[in-house]
Amino acid sequence: MMPNNQYKADFNLNESCYFLSHSVGRPLKSSKASLEKSFFSHWEKSEPWDGWLEIVHDFRRALSRLFNVPMEEFCPQTNLSSAVVKLVMSLDVLKKPGAIVLLSEIDFPSMGFAIQHALPDTCKIKYIPKHLDITDPNVWNEYLKKDISLAFVTHAYSNTGQLAPLAKVVRLANDKNILTLIDVAQSAGIVDVDLSLLKPSFMVGSSVKWLCGGPGAAFLWVNSENLDECSPLDVGWFSHESPFEFNIHDFRFHQSSLRFWGGTPSVIPYALAAESISYMANIGSVTLREHNQALIDRIVIEVGDEFLSPRLLEKRSGTIVLGFGDRLEKIMQVLKKKNIMADVREQGIRVSPHIYNELADMEQLISAIVSV
Repeated sequence: MMPNNQYKADFNLNESCYFLSHSVGRPLKSSKASLEKSFFSHWEKSEPWDGWLEIVHDFRRALSRLFNVPMEEFCPQTNLSSAVVKLVMSLDVLKKPGAIVLLSEIDFPSMGFAIQHALPDTCKIKYIPKHLDITDPNVWNEYLKKDISLAFVTHAYSNTGQLAPLAKVVRLANDKNILTLIDVAQSAGIVDVDLSLLKPSFMVGSSVKWLCGGPGAAFLWVNSENLDECSPLDVGWFSHESPFEFNIHDFRFHQSSLRFWGGTPSVIPYALAAESISYMANIGSVTLREHNQALIDRIVIEVGDEFLSPRLLEKRSGTIVLGFGDRLEKIMQVLKKKNIMADVREQGIRVSPHIYNELADMEQLISAIVSV
């Protein structure tokens, strides 16, 4: 059964066929009114901070519903790079001589940059070569040796449309006492992630893409079982066990992931994101993925060998990459003329259908491609 459009009317789409959810998700029409109610209504009062902090807790509660773990395990962050730096610098295990962090050469470069500069000189990085199939658990098993201290695992790779075998990777790492840091920037909201079942050590993500919450509302999740291993260096008064104690001589880490929070927080990004994450949680990641994959299946039939992303569902993320060789530039010109929003990376055109897309959108995309 093909997806219907019961959700499309809830989003601002500007009459375009929008397939850029891997970059920036479209805003809900309710977002402006929600921001007015949740943020500005408190500001109009004499002391807004109680209300403002409750907004941030709403954000954490929404994440709790989406990922099925306690809200106390989520700490708001401004972006993934900052979150990764804070976490990496907090881990004593990475300060030991001979410590090794495992990455893939196709991880998002910003994550690599952040980790490289946060690690002490005594810690090394080992890369899974980019020519290896990152969707194959055997590849991960080959590189997850017992000398690895931390494995960084991208769940979904936006430039290829590949999906890492996350459950198997985490299980392999846990069996060898290797810490895991999961990046769900390209999967949160479009691929189901149940942290209560998965049980990684840490996770980072953002709201700007499939969660449609805009920039500035990222998050760090810390498994409670790993909290005592974390001694953040980048702290502030909201990292304190009792932020309003105001004793400069007595700092104590917050007894939750909020030890990573830092100084005076932003509020507006979390007000926007809490609204959209709650919306997505109400639909459910399973339903969101079924809708996304049904639309992707429609284009698989039409483009043949130009479909460069994995064809197997368990290896495929919410993004597909289409390679058209010499025709690519011409196809992009046609898409732009027809107001069909997609973009290009090294391998080809990236297309990411979301819950606000429908079969008619895919038919327009297919028609434009076939015309070239």
